[in-house]
Amino acid sequence: MTTSAVILAAGKGVRMRSHLPKVVHRVAGKAMVKHVSDAARTAGVDKVVIVVGHGRDSVEALFQPGEAEFAYQELQLGTGHALMQAMNKVQGDDTIIVLAGDTPLLQAATIKALLEHHRQNRAVATVLSTQVDNPYGYGRIVRNPDGSFRDIIEEKDAREEEKQIREINSGMYAMQVNEVTAALAGIGTDNQQGEYYVTEALTILMRQGHKVEILQVDAREDIYGINDRIQLAQAEKILRQRKNAALMESGVTIVDPSTTYIDLDVDVGRDTIIHPGSIIEGLTQIGAECQIGPGTHITSSVIGDRVVIEHSRIKEAQVGDDCTIGPYAYLRPGAVLHRNVKVGDFVEIKKSILGEGSKAPHLSYIGDALIGKGVNIGAGTITCNYDGKNKWETILEDGVFIGSNTNLVAPIRVGANSMTGAGSTITRDIPADTLAVERAQQKNLRKK
Repeated sequence: MTTSAVILAAGKGVRMRSHLPKVVHRVAGKAMVKHVSDAARTAGVDKVVIVVGHGRDSVEALFQPGEAEFAYQELQLGTGHALMQAMNKVQGDDTIIVLAGDTPLLQAATIKALLEHHRQNRAVATVLSTQVDNPYGYGRIVRNPDGSFRDIIEEKDAREEEKQIREINSGMYAMQVNEVTAALAGIGTDNQQGEYYVTEALTILMRQGHKVEILQVDAREDIYGINDRIQLAQAEKILRQRKNAALMESGVTIVDPSTTYIDLDVDVGRDTIIHPGSIIEGLTQIGAECQIGPGTHITSSVIGDRVVIEHSRIKEAQVGDDCTIGPYAYLRPGAVLHRNVKVGDFVEIKKSILGEGSKAPHLSYIGDALIGKGVNIGAGTITCNYDGKNKWETILEDGVFIGSNTNLVAPIRVGANSMTGAGSTITRDIPADTLAVERAQQKNLRKK
């Protein structure tokens, strides 16, 4: 039994006031439509088809090859019209789940419940509904006296008594492909919006004698559609609360969840403590028993076990076990710290590898460098890696001691267990077991 998810994501999202399609806007580090697609995949669908329109290239760019298929809706003529564009992509499938691309709070459990109810009741179509206190703007579920499905009335088409109904259409459906394909051919635009509604296909199916089911769940968050940036911020808050709660339930301490911002794809090990003001983004992985923050910003990095990071910025870097970073350190893309490395205050590291037990305690810049084991880099050290046109490599072999305020003019190699004198500008390679000093002779002149 093949099941596909069809995600309707062709709208412009005018109220977002953006040159980007609405569904591309990020919530908790991930585009809205990606949240929906990931929820569908987690729920077990076999294929994802996304209906795109305005800004289609930016939507398609979110997905890896083979991750989703795309159907194009050139004119936005309603949800029914959008679904029509996708039907040739799902022919041969048994069931489709129709979802909205602007509902990033949707959870896989809700999709599974809809699918299970649909299958257990052998329905041709099932609509997901929920009760809300203020149903304004939503389509109302109209039931027969026995509680079965009768109709869905859109806000602009509803009579006054129908507007009092609090059970609303979520815009999410499970449908049998063959039957809904035939029903979509019969829908029209005789409504206040002059659009093709998916909901009319349900009415057609019911009138043809097919079974149309309703699954009412407490899913007010799941169906929450984003139309403007205020709603975007509200969804962001909910998703981060969910993420923080899940981490704490798994054994992570978050000292102040209200001031800690963690993306959904972040993984954190047990007994790690995250202090206030920390932002952890992207595909970051943090090990066990770490101390993160306060005031630390980590993006798409891999952090080992028992690492301490305080008031620092880490971006696309790798940090081994038992490292200490900060305060006020900056690890840029390509920085790799092996085990037990210390990077202290106001140290910047870019595209460099620091070997086990090495340390740069303070006030240094290390770029395009290969640092061995047990190296000490004195305060104020700079790898002069750029000549105005090219970047060059600095190599410090095991056991090197770099004196304070040393300039290492790359390309250069300092041999194992060598040392530089404080204040030196090193322009030539240093052999192993050597002291290199390069500074002008001191002159003491009597003051007049």
